[in-house]
This record gives sequence, C-alpha cells and structure tokens, in this order.
Amino acid sequence: MAQESPRNVVQAKPKKVENGCLLCGRDFYPSKCNKHRLYHGHKSENKAEYTVVLEDLVGKLQDTTLAVCGICRTLLLRYDRVSKDAERIKWLIKDTWNKMREKRCAESTPSLEVKRRRELMDTAAYDEDSNIASIPLTLTLHSTDTASAAKEKLKTALKPLQVRLRIFQEFQKTSLQTAEHIKFQAQYTEKWIKDEFVKLRQSLCNEEAARKKALKEEEEQKSQMLRKKIEKMSRELSSLSATITAIEEEMNAEDALFLQNYEATMKRVSQCRLPDPEKISGVLINVPKHLSNLKFTVLQKMQKSVEYTPVTFDPNTAHCNLILSDDLTSVTYSDEEQTLPDNPERFDMFACVLGSEGFDSGSHCWDVEVGDSTGWFLGVMSESAQRRDKIFSRSGIWLVGHFCGEYKAHVPPQSPTLLPVKEKLQRIRVHLDWDSGKLSFSDPLTDTHIYSFTHTFTERLFPFFGLGCNISPLLILPVNFAVKKDSL
Repeated sequence: MAQESPRNVVQAKPKKVENGCLLCGRDFYPSKCNKHRLYHGHKSENKAEYTVVLEDLVGKLQDTTLAVCGICRTLLLRYDRVSKDAERIKWLIKDTWNKMREKRCAESTPSLEVKRRRELMDTAAYDEDSNIASIPLTLTLHSTDTASAAKEKLKTALKPLQVRLRIFQEFQKTSLQTAEHIKFQAQYTEKWIKDEFVKLRQSLCNEEAARKKALKEEEEQKSQMLRKKIEKMSRELSSLSATITAIEEEMNAEDALFLQNYEATMKRVSQCRLPDPEKISGVLINVPKHLSNLKFTVLQKMQKSVEYTPVTFDPNTAHCNLILSDDLTSVTYSDEEQTLPDNPERFDMFACVLGSEGFDSGSHCWDVEVGDSTGWFLGVMSESAQRRDKIFSRSGIWLVGHFCGEYKAHVPPQSPTLLPVKEKLQRIRVHLDWDSGKLSFSDPLTDTHIYSFTHTFTERLFPFFGLGCNISPLLILPVNFAVKKDSL
C-alpha cells in the first residue's frame, strides 16, 4: 500500500477549550477581554460615576481564571447600578436567564392546543392499525392535557409567591445585617462616650489638683508671714523679760548699792520702751476665693477651652463611600465602599451626607473647610426630599459647589448657574436665615459674598454636604463656646 503523503493529511485544528460561565453555567469560548478581569477600558477617571463593586463580586466568584460570558457581563454592568449587593446581583442574573429560557421555550414549543391535536391524530392512526377503540384513550389524553394545563397555571400563579419569598429572604438578611450594625454602633458609641468622660474626668482632676496647689501655696505663704512675726515678737519678749529681771535684781540689792546704780537703772528702764504688738491683717486663708461658686467657676474655665461645632454629620445618612471622623465633624471620600445598612435615610447613588440637626426657625451659621478638594458641594436639603436614586432631578435642595473645575449654584431640577469666582475657595461660610427665607454663601477668609438663595421655607432644613474626591476632606470648623454663648 502506498504510503499516504503528508501533504494529503488534513491536520485537525486545535479545539477551543470551552469554559462554563460562573453565573449562568452555559459553555462559551472566553475571549481575552473577560479573562482574569471582568472588563477592560470601561472605567472612567471619575470613579464615582462607575461601579467598583464588580471586581469585589468577581473576587467572590473565582480566583484568577475568571470566565463570565458576554451576556452575564452585560447584566453585571446593568444590575450593579441598581444594587450593590453581590448576592442580589447574582440572583437577578439567574432570574433574567430563567425568563430568557422560558421565552425561548415558548417560542420554539407549539401551543398546548396544537400539541394536543397532534397527539390525538397520532393516537387515531395508531387505533386504525390496532383496531382499538380510541374513546378511552382520547379521554385519558384529555385528562393528561387538563392536568398539564392546570400545572402550568399553578406554576404561573406560584411565580409571584416565589418572588415574594425571595424579597422576604432578602429583607430578613438585610435586617440581620442591620441588627449587627446596631450592635456595632452601640459598642462604638459607648467606647467613645467612655473615652470622652475619661478626658473630662482627667480635666476635672487637673483642675482639682491646681486648686489644691493654690490653696497649699497660700497656706505656706501666710504661715511663713505669721511665723516671722512670731519670731520677732519672741525676740522682743525675751529682751523685755531680761530687762525686767535685771531691774528687779537691782531693786533687791543693798540700799547703798541700789542708790549708787539708781540713775543707770532708771535710764535703762526709760530706754526699754517697746511698741505694742501689731495686729496682723489678711493672714487668714481666703476661703471664698477657693469655694465661692466653685462648680460654676470650674465650668466657666472649662468652657474657654472647649470647642463648639455648630453642625455635626449624621452617620446614618452617609453614602457608603464617605468615611466620617469619630467626632462627626470631618468627612473623607474613599474609593472602597463600606458595608453599611441600606436604610431609607441613607444616600445610595451620590456621595452625600446630612447634618445631624435640622432647622425650622431662627438664624444658623457654619463654616466648612474644603481645602484643595476639586469636587464638593454645600447647602441645605428639605426634610421631605427623597435621598434615594437621582436626588438632583427633584426639588428640595439648595447648594453651591465645585463641579468640573467650575463654581456653580444649583437648585434642582433647574440647571446649575455658573458663579463668577476668580480665586480658589478653601473655606465656605453657610448662613441660613430660615425666618427671612435666605440662604447665603461667603468666603470668611476674604469676607466676600459668593451667592444667595431666596425662598419661602415651609419645612425643616438639614445641612447638606457632598464630596466626590479624596484630595481633601470636608471639615466643619469649630467655634469657641464663649463666642457661641455671646452670640446667643
């Protein structure tokens, strides 16, 4: 047999290796764009506009050889804008695939009536060949079709209950996470309170020690002064006693000797004239100085060193990308999202946070240090304004901020107004006069007016803050408590 030429041998092409999609389970040929990463080149420089949870989700799904089909990748990008919970995204993708599969089956499978007719025709042909009566068999097929139709109806009716079950399961999971967060908040707050009171007690101990020291110094000073007086008086007393003893001895001498020394003795008596003891005034402890209104004076002294912050942040409203300081006066933007309860008060789309106290009357003012931040806004938000989804498409917000290199004033849903600010702003003063319906912004460093809103306010307003970059935090500046007291 002639040996087959190598040229005539058809070389088989290398077979592509199929991968199973981690989300839907379908086999597919992975491309370079979904190997090791979910997608390439889709992230913008502004990370606040695009998701960062996808890579976290991918990390939970697989380690280094990621295989996600193109449809699931598209669904991931779509659903990640709706929910930041990885388990919910996976469930949404699986639910979408089930619906797509059911739709394909419905399009490719004939209707139930057509299917029943075909089965009847096949049964009739079989009956002619076998001479078997078709009536019982037809009744049996009719009964089977009826059961199938009933099952389909029941399956359709069961779907809303299954969806309802998933909703309740997800709510239960969220509630358990919220309970854990409440426990963490309580423990953290208790620790902070304890630390603050330790500082207060230390401050009181220092004040107590200072007052005891002042009392001891006064005691030593006045005791030393009195001791010097007593020593001087003792010397004078000893001298006087010695003179009297000597004169008495002269008087007891013989008459001749006494008369001989009489003139010298009289001269000595006349020279020994000591002044009366001087009464010492102010030698006692000044007790009122140490005890009068002791509590009030201590508190008044502490107030001079205590800083008062007119506005503090409410952590229950902070977006997951915002990190608040322990004293709730500073907020920093972070690219990594925190795991926080999805409570209704919390902002879910934009990196915003509200003040802890709302105002429905009076005049209020607070200064905010924005530093070198390139993306921020400050203002007020009404209590009834929605905090979920696209908040800037609804009313109830008045703000001034720095967007895309420009200073703008914005009252949603209207378009922003460009502000003629020439120098860079690093500190903003927000002044709300609720009764007069005026909200004004100024630069306290240069005492320059920036912009003012006029509106008839009818409900409580909360200080409103937003931060979109991690260059500098937003810091609410404190004021001296004495200054605050005088302003009141």
